[in-house]
Amino acid sequence: MIFLNTPFPVIICDDSNLARKQMAHALDGWNVDITFAQHGAEALGAIRQGKGDLLFLDLNMPVMDGYQLLELIQREDLPTMVIVVSGDIQPDAYIRVKNMGAIDFIKKPINTDNVTDILHRYGLLDALSAGEKPALLPSDTAIDLKSYYQELSNIAMGHAADRLARLLKVFIQLPIPRVALINIDELDMILHHHSSEDQGAIVSQGFISSGIAGEVLLMFSESSIQDMAKLLRYEGDINVSSEKEILIDLANVLSGAFLNSLAHQLDIIFSQNSPVILSFTDELTASNNTEQRWNKTLSIEISYRIEEHNISCDLLLLFTEDSLDALNQRAQFFQ
Repeated sequence: MIFLNTPFPVIICDDSNLARKQMAHALDGWNVDITFAQHGAEALGAIRQGKGDLLFLDLNMPVMDGYQLLELIQREDLPTMVIVVSGDIQPDAYIRVKNMGAIDFIKKPINTDNVTDILHRYGLLDALSAGEKPALLPSDTAIDLKSYYQELSNIAMGHAADRLARLLKVFIQLPIPRVALINIDELDMILHHHSSEDQGAIVSQGFISSGIAGEVLLMFSESSIQDMAKLLRYEGDINVSSEKEILIDLANVLSGAFLNSLAHQLDIIFSQNSPVILSFTDELTASNNTEQRWNKTLSIEISYRIEEHNISCDLLLLFTEDSLDALNQRAQFFQ
């Protein structure tokens, strides 16, 4: 029995501080007692303590991810209703979490009206609406810029994976984006390390908008290219020409979807160059102009893995050094 004057216990589980705040904002004004968790293990402990009649759950997290937590909740028949909140919008992701007991799925970025509609659908609004408005957020609302960039990337990553998953009819395993400020020497080491492994290839696509510019680098191994050719049903022998065609096709899908989602979140439009192969058959041909243009760069690294196939692709997003001020100014609107 729910007593309407008693705050409804809710857990928000996400490794991004920014995402947790956004979800809390969506519940602002309702009679809820919110517990924050940074990963599945923390949320599991809170559920066992009776703090989560309702759980808003991210999927890609360290320590224990959302899928692992859903499995435990189902196995132990724990008393919580789960709504998944994720940037992974692949059709298979939705099907999997529903089969594992989640009652619904909210895609990032969060829309308050969508949250309200889902809660109304499951009869939860009466339990949440009584009582005085709680203080959901700490008084310190300073933006964690790393969380900001990570959450932007998490959502864009999900859109790119969805495009690739639909094209190849597979499920893409998504990681936690790695965000760092690196110098040009570190970037050079990353590129040369990749080009020396398995005769891989690097595909670059530049982008620019008002005050913000950079490049997306897609790094493939040779074995991955061969396997992706099979998934794409390329006929005949896979030669240098057809491998280049495959790389450009995949870059148009992954880079294009990633940049379009990123631009949408930033409320800008990117002008995008055509993809260019920088490295092929173990030969890095990129010019040294990058060293002259940048001293440091904001890098966001994402490693896509295709389930049940020996296929991987690393996406490296690089912003020019003079883009950082414009990006940081936009952070205040991403709350």
